[in-house]
Amino acid sequence: MQASSVRHGGGSAASFDAVYPDLYARRVFITGGGSGIGAALVEAFVRQGAHVAFVDIDEHVSRALVEQIRDHGPAPWWRRCDVTDVQSLQQAIADAAQALGALDVLVNNVGSDDRHTLEEVTPAYWDQRIGINQRAAFFAIQAVVPVMRRLGRGSIINLGSTGWQTKNAGYPCYATAKSSMNGMMRGMAKSLGEHRIRINVLSPGWVMTERQQTLWLTAESEKELMDNQCLPDKIMPADIASMALFLASDASRACTAQEFVVDAGWT
Repeated sequence: MQASSVRHGGGSAASFDAVYPDLYARRVFITGGGSGIGAALVEAFVRQGAHVAFVDIDEHVSRALVEQIRDHGPAPWWRRCDVTDVQSLQQAIADAAQALGALDVLVNNVGSDDRHTLEEVTPAYWDQRIGINQRAAFFAIQAVVPVMRRLGRGSIINLGSTGWQTKNAGYPCYATAKSSMNGMMRGMAKSLGEHRIRINVLSPGWVMTERQQTLWLTAESEKELMDNQCLPDKIMPADIASMALFLASDASRACTAQEFVVDAGWT
């Protein structure tokens, strides 16, 4: 299997260099897989020979991604899905398992860090933010756990965030939701572990997705980034995907109830 060196929107190149033989033919479900970190996750698992299913609300970018990686491994199964619709999300998970087989890995990647102030938040906006950034992960886990119990194994990877840990302002709903990933993980780890189902949080630092660079990266914020990181290279989506591969594979068989931070040493 050939390693891939890819660029996702500027900065230093990051590579999918490691090969995990046990991920070959494993079934992986990824939320928010059409772009950004999600697209890097889809590509990374496909290159391992895994059978990947993903959902995303953006049909255009999802189709483009599938076309882009069609020669790199098994073609992904995908569906347009608004993850705030729990019934649709759980049905997509069930249909993906029907198409690919029992799911071995769940990556709860979907998230939205839209900026907002405390004063602007309405109950409807709160529910929508929590629906994307927290509730979707909980109910995706609820949908895959029965299958993983029957398999006698599984890896659940929840994308967290270092934003709330560095006390970033501008998104209190997002910070609340993402901080809860750690509590949800710790609250489930013991009962899931009895069935050899592992659950971990993967918390990225500031990842240079196209969205982040377009909306938030300025000369001032880039200076802040370099002042705070210990490493001088920008974090790319592939860097997050590389950690996800490890957490999905049997190489991390003794790792559960842990937060794995990929932030170049900021926190």
